[in-house]
Amino acid sequence: MAVVSCTLLAIAVFVTDLLIKNHIERTGTEGQTQSVCGGRMILHKYHNKGAFLNAGERKSGLVAILSLILTLGATVLFLATFTFRGRWMLRNGFALLLGGAYSNTYDRLIRKYVVDYVSFPVKNKKIRNIVFNISDFCIMIGALLIVLGSAE
Repeated sequence: MAVVSCTLLAIAVFVTDLLIKNHIERTGTEGQTQSVCGGRMILHKYHNKGAFLNAGERKSGLVAILSLILTLGATVLFLATFTFRGRWMLRNGFALLLGGAYSNTYDRLIRKYVVDYVSFPVKNKKIRNIVFNISDFCIMIGALLIVLGSAE
């Protein structure tokens, strides 16, 4: 049962983010922004050709290969968690992380860039200029759950 529910969680993250990215690609214009959620979030289309904060954008092919290798490695670890009893936090963490990782890796391999689309209007300009997608949030939350779940 845990295998099915965790797999469905990963697929849900992947599909949801892919649908939003496709919508942003069809309707968004680079540089154009739209405030949503009472001004708490800003939607816009941004093409990230590197990794986090555009790291490695000049070597996007290498970033894509590393992304694929790391995602496949995390998949093996995820599958290994099903040999443990309990560990729901660890498994769900991997499911969130993998759903996001597969979505961003898909973008890197197929589009040659990752579609990012949400930022936050905070006072700190460096943080305000960071653009995320749902996969990024799921990767961060999943990593946190993996760390917490490893201590169970």
